[in-house]
Amino acid sequence: MSAGPVGEGGAGATTGDLAGRAVTVMGLGLFGGGAAVARWLVRAGARVTVTDLRDARTLAPALAELAGLELEYVLGEHRATDFERADLIVANPAVPPHSTYLTRARAARIPVTSEVELFLDHVPAPVALISGTHGKSSTASMLAQLVRAAGGEVRLGGNIGVSLLGELASIGAEELVVLEVSSYQLEALATPAPARARVPVVALTNVTADHLERHGSAEAYARAKARILELLTPDGTALLPADLARDPLFVARATTTIVAHGANATLRIADGRFRLGDEDLGATADVPLPGAYQAANALVALGAARALGHAAGVLRAAVPGLSGLPHRLEDLGHVDGVRVWDNGVSTTPESTLAALAALDGRCTLLVGGQAKRDLSWSALARLARARRTRVVTFGAAARAIAAAFGAEGVAARVEPELDAAITAALGAERSEHLLFSPACASFDAFPNFRARAEAFRALVQAHPETAS
Repeated sequence: MSAGPVGEGGAGATTGDLAGRAVTVMGLGLFGGGAAVARWLVRAGARVTVTDLRDARTLAPALAELAGLELEYVLGEHRATDFERADLIVANPAVPPHSTYLTRARAARIPVTSEVELFLDHVPAPVALISGTHGKSSTASMLAQLVRAAGGEVRLGGNIGVSLLGELASIGAEELVVLEVSSYQLEALATPAPARARVPVVALTNVTADHLERHGSAEAYARAKARILELLTPDGTALLPADLARDPLFVARATTTIVAHGANATLRIADGRFRLGDEDLGATADVPLPGAYQAANALVALGAARALGHAAGVLRAAVPGLSGLPHRLEDLGHVDGVRVWDNGVSTTPESTLAALAALDGRCTLLVGGQAKRDLSWSALARLARARRTRVVTFGAAARAIAAAFGAEGVAARVEPELDAAITAALGAERSEHLLFSPACASFDAFPNFRARAEAFRALVQAHPETAS
């Protein structure tokens, strides 16, 4: 069977191609993407089976989003027949491409695609794709803000937490879509991924080791990130960190214009100014967000906006109006004289190091959760030692993280539960700041980093000494 030119069967399908077709959605998930895919497919007239290894109780929030739609559910298991007799498989990015069931589907010559690929196949508007290990959400958000300030109409979505599939019918060709994409989403692209005539700009903020438990090695993770370049239109622009702009892995995939960003690069920060070649794109001091890394994110966003044709003067004027996203070094005010910062987005030691470096004064650092594979704590621990930082660890990896800090001469207090850790962090030995920056995955106790960050905020708000 074949669903026509979708995903690994090729690009360019229309919703009409799906009418009456049997489509299996593999992995409903809890982030909204699986529900958005299922809803869109039903509206396109497909006969949809949703299958997930988790049970209905676990998936209740996602199932509630699909209430009233005509769907078949296979929960708590996968059935081989749903992959061998379908016309199309739409796999959640969390599903490894080498899954036994996806292998069965490919052996049966059934196309396998993803939410992102479906969106790119159907969107009528130009798309700017943003990825990277750190800063991709903030950079995507800043780019959308800059384009709006320049008078453009923008949709922001993707891995940032908003599926745009349901908005396809209302997206006009004159708009810009800013789409954040993850390594999982890029890895899941058809091979080879066809370049899209509507992707004039792609940008990578940085690529450092992450998600090694999925990709297996730093090299494989970098290869997944490099796939973003396959989607770029032949006359488009790729913004790459200076080191990657010289890396054969990335250069080989970039058959178009490369703009390098970073120190001494074409797109750079020099003397407190954002510069693209000889152009002045604004002052770093005008970015109303703490941290040198936010200035680096703004630099990439400015370069992308300039590549999209927006005037330098307009972009300069827009810089002071940039705003941040929740859980990115967000100031929550004071609790009993301690200034509290929510950097709950952090799931790696490297991102927590950047947040800690952004704060002046003595800090209590709250870290913990489910530690990721093969990521070093040494640099963060050394900075904590140099800054005389108090450290409180929580979650499944609390003791292991404390041991890693101890190896660098930093004593850490272990409190397995988050609420007890917060109480300890706000205890008798006061600091000027409390930085919640977990540096770990959330899956030991929470479904995602947002749920964990919201739990932290709720516990802080419930503290008896909370004040604005």
